[in-house]
Amino acid sequence: MISLEEARAYVMDACGRRPKISTKVSEALGLVTAEDVIARESLPPFANTAMDGFAVRSEDLQDTHTRLRVVETIAAGHNPQKTLHPGEASRIMTGAPVPVGADAIVMVEKTSVDGDWVTVEGSVTPGNHIRPVGDDVAANDLVFSNGSVLSAGHLGVLCSLGINEIATYPRPRVGVISTGDELVDDGRDLEPGQIRDSNRRTLLSLARGDGFDPVDLGLIPDIESEIEAALLAGIESCDAIITSGGVSMGDYDYVKAVLTRIADMRWMQIAIKPAKPLAFGTVGETPIFGLPGNPVSSMVSYELFARPGLRSMMGFPHPVRTSLKGVAAGALTRKADGKIHYARVTAEFADGDLIVTPMSGQGSHMLASMARANALAVLPDGEGCNEGETVQVLLLD
Repeated sequence: MISLEEARAYVMDACGRRPKISTKVSEALGLVTAEDVIARESLPPFANTAMDGFAVRSEDLQDTHTRLRVVETIAAGHNPQKTLHPGEASRIMTGAPVPVGADAIVMVEKTSVDGDWVTVEGSVTPGNHIRPVGDDVAANDLVFSNGSVLSAGHLGVLCSLGINEIATYPRPRVGVISTGDELVDDGRDLEPGQIRDSNRRTLLSLARGDGFDPVDLGLIPDIESEIEAALLAGIESCDAIITSGGVSMGDYDYVKAVLTRIADMRWMQIAIKPAKPLAFGTVGETPIFGLPGNPVSSMVSYELFARPGLRSMMGFPHPVRTSLKGVAAGALTRKADGKIHYARVTAEFADGDLIVTPMSGQGSHMLASMARANALAVLPDGEGCNEGETVQVLLLD
């Protein structure tokens, strides 16, 4: 067996970043910037009011009540038409430009209006409730550095700055294929020896949820020529391929035979449970992930190897999921066997702690318990941990 670190390093070395592309901001959510983003204009582009009220000259206001003549009303999206002179004010709405001559805003709650006159209670200092030009971002500022992961907030800033396209690393197209005469995916009644294909749908869904572009390469029967044709077609159209099953040391199936012939593959046994077997290799620059066939093993192997490899291709600066410290709400027992165990758990924050609750049903075939879990507890080789002890956790949500 080899260590998790060795296996993952082997995978990551072959999963280099893809060349940068120009991406519409409307399609960039979850992508990673491939260049520094420099502001071409300021945000806000003009001085504006932070609230509804009256634009005033602060020097006009007394400590008690000051009566000023209202010369105009300025709505958001409209330019002021008047310059404020001594003894004058302009009614102004949130976001509207501050008129020339004004240096402060009085909130409407501190005023009373009588026709064309407004009475202001108290005084204000210059700049009161005014958002100056470039208060958020100034022209020529570094807005986001190369390697930034674009969230909804990032995209909002880009739109506010008039940036419609941005250099990013592309989403990898990830082909997922299932093979086997025993598999059924059309809902018909099962014949003896048949099982329903769940791995393909699971892996396609994981890929989509992680921001990749999944491609369903279908369910292929155990005919070597058809499997080879499907894999070669996938390699031609996709940036990476995921298969499941047929990767154990003793396994011999058509997928293994084809991959051995067309790809530079390494068949590994890793010191982890579940997901001990992993096949990984490349055809040219296209990574091929051969995950275990048991449903839970397939999902854990995806989490530990395929996901970080694909995120590395997308340019993520930290492609491997970070573990958090949790507190075990119950004992997480195991036996020493030279492996790291990944136990299905539920994890939720309570009173500042991440509380980790063990789940029943830890078999690698028990997909329902994996569906109910939202985290994996990382148990180093040994006897596990007792209730109340600290445990490392990978949150899957």
